[in-house]
Amino acid sequence: MYPPLYRFVKDEINEDENSVLGLSLRLATMVCHTYPRTPTWDNIAASPWILPRSDDDETKRDIKMFKRTISMSDVTRGSYSSSMNSVPRLRFRDHIWTYTQTYRAAEAIEEAAKEMMMRDEAEKEGCADEMRFVQLLIACAEAVACRDKSHASNLLSQLEANYALVFGSSFQRVASCFVRGLAHRLAMIQPIGAAEESNKPPIMNIMDTASENMQEAYKLMYEICPHIQFGHFVANSTISEAFESQGTFLHIVDLGMSLALPHGHQWRGLIHGLANRAAGHPLVRRLRITGVGLCIERLQSIGEELEVYAKNQGINLEFSAVHKSLENLHPDDIKVYEGEILVVNSVFQLHCVVKESRGALNSVLQVIHKLSPKVFVMVEQDSSHNGPFFLGRFMEALHYYSAIFDSLDAALPKYDTKRAKIEQFYFAEEIKNIVSYEGPVRVERHERLEQWRRRMSRAGFQAAPIKAVAQAKQWLRKKEVSDGYTVVEEKGCLVLGWKSKPIVAVSCWKC
Repeated sequence: MYPPLYRFVKDEINEDENSVLGLSLRLATMVCHTYPRTPTWDNIAASPWILPRSDDDETKRDIKMFKRTISMSDVTRGSYSSSMNSVPRLRFRDHIWTYTQTYRAAEAIEEAAKEMMMRDEAEKEGCADEMRFVQLLIACAEAVACRDKSHASNLLSQLEANYALVFGSSFQRVASCFVRGLAHRLAMIQPIGAAEESNKPPIMNIMDTASENMQEAYKLMYEICPHIQFGHFVANSTISEAFESQGTFLHIVDLGMSLALPHGHQWRGLIHGLANRAAGHPLVRRLRITGVGLCIERLQSIGEELEVYAKNQGINLEFSAVHKSLENLHPDDIKVYEGEILVVNSVFQLHCVVKESRGALNSVLQVIHKLSPKVFVMVEQDSSHNGPFFLGRFMEALHYYSAIFDSLDAALPKYDTKRAKIEQFYFAEEIKNIVSYEGPVRVERHERLEQWRRRMSRAGFQAAPIKAVAQAKQWLRKKEVSDGYTVVEEKGCLVLGWKSKPIVAVSCWKC
């Protein structure tokens, strides 16, 4: 049993527990002051503060009187200002708790610092590996361009064994596609002077001879990537705006039908929009769609679906297909009736007509100009993959598709099979066509928007600024795609980009 006065002071201290726990004592304090300083029976009698232990009434009255006259603040002021020895402030376990927390905090900081250092080292190692990877890839492309089969084969073996991974980082995945393209180009190298033969039949685009896997990947790409949907939305907005001013008969000539995308998604959206126009807007009394392409069965199937869909929407749709390539197209192949508003639409198609001679594209543009459409909407990849030198084309394509694979990285998990299909069965085929082939077989000849402006101007077309800038940005927000996508207006055209890298450009022209 403690003396009565000590019990009283002890109880008063415990009542203010928060202030006790808030005290911060140095280690030196613990060393210099023995804790706890509990009064012993040897010095109780000598202490002026401690009363003799007694159970009689007089002692109890003295304790009560002492309790009234001595406040806790007096004890605190007197003891804390002079010394910590007079009254104990903290229990021993409180010191243990304080220094345990301090030690744990220091330990956590040290572990966090180690983790940050390890992460920085890993990032540095990753950057160094990626730099070595890029150097090897470029060196391999140079060897292939120089027809050095031995050196190129050695570099390809290193790349395939150590770096090119289908489920690696975005750069490793895109590089795996370029490695395959280089290997294919290397295998087709003929001795200098020998004629390069190709058994491939003439095609309008790579989807004309697509496998089932590639067609499935193309559908997935349309659903997940906003590239084609962006072009469809802006094109439909421009067509609807052109239809606002005059007439009730609309005729659309679709070059390639968006690479024969199943179900005619673009025109379903337009039909739905035309059928649900607000009062005061001109009604569509007749809608005609003419599809141009070599896959006639696929086009007819799409047309039949569209006619049924339009009928359910209350619109009379007439679909027809022209079984010709764009290079062989003639103005007489397109039937135009009097009073129709004619619109020409091309999505990812005209770059396939760009050849070394440039005559094929000029011929197509002349046919379109003779048709005198009210609006000609063109959607194209905004990149330069048609340079005269292989190495420059290779580097430009590597930069462009790295941005696309990075966007897929943000859209889908690392081991998602959908992403693997899109990358390895669709984009890999585009890359292969750019890297592996030359001559008429190379149809993926993307060009920059500025180059298209010059071509269109020489063909007699004038730029028609697109007014749907705000609608396109709102559409992108509603799509809830990754934050890296941007829509920028550039000299009357709209450009969809990924982190400042242009991906797809939509332009509008008139005669």
